[in-house]
Amino acid sequence: MAARESTAEVKKRAGRVSRALAKLYPTARISLDFETPWQCLAATILSAQSTDAGVNRVTPQLFKEFPDARAMAAADPRHVEELIVKTGFFRQKTRSLMGAARKIVEDYGGEVPSEMEDLVKIPGVGRKTANVILGHIFGKPGFVVDTHVRRLTYRLGFTKNTDPAKIEIDMQKILAAEDWTPFSMRLILHGRQICIARKPQCEICAIANDCPRIGVGKSVRRKEPNP
Repeated sequence: MAARESTAEVKKRAGRVSRALAKLYPTARISLDFETPWQCLAATILSAQSTDAGVNRVTPQLFKEFPDARAMAAADPRHVEELIVKTGFFRQKTRSLMGAARKIVEDYGGEVPSEMEDLVKIPGVGRKTANVILGHIFGKPGFVVDTHVRRLTYRLGFTKNTDPAKIEIDMQKILAAEDWTPFSMRLILHGRQICIARKPQCEICAIANDCPRIGVGKSVRRKEPNP
């Protein structure tokens, strides 16, 4: 929280930020391509240390050959590695994909579970991936914390924590549950396009007046248009 703000004031500010971001990014969602819960899980695992565009280039063939968890569980790991090599860390990702597939087949009948406590038991699935699945597949509130969200929530003064799980808890306290997924998705887009790590574009930022710019230096407010 920003200095000297009450919890009520932080909630109001978060609400203003949420509404402003909703106008900028009305249809915000992850930019990974998928059609099924398994494909969402697999694509999110592949997105670690890779761009979404890079993942989207390899998943069409991957999903064609291994469309579900049962197919992936029975795959030749060397072939999976060949298909996903361009996403980086392909050996570890192959182990995660195949481990996740086996867990889903053995413990959940081949279907991706819809509860957080089950999702995080799956190899390669942490709370970030679980929240993506909850929010985008099952329509359940899930606050996704990636590198952009971690940076922007701190910069905005909504949390003092750097641990993703603690950030998630902090944000759940100041946002309505129905805003958790869309707000986090919009922060990701804003972090990529405007609030860039090395050079935030505060002069054109729609939420600059509600941002204390923690860790950025002297605060600069957004220029208002001449009347």
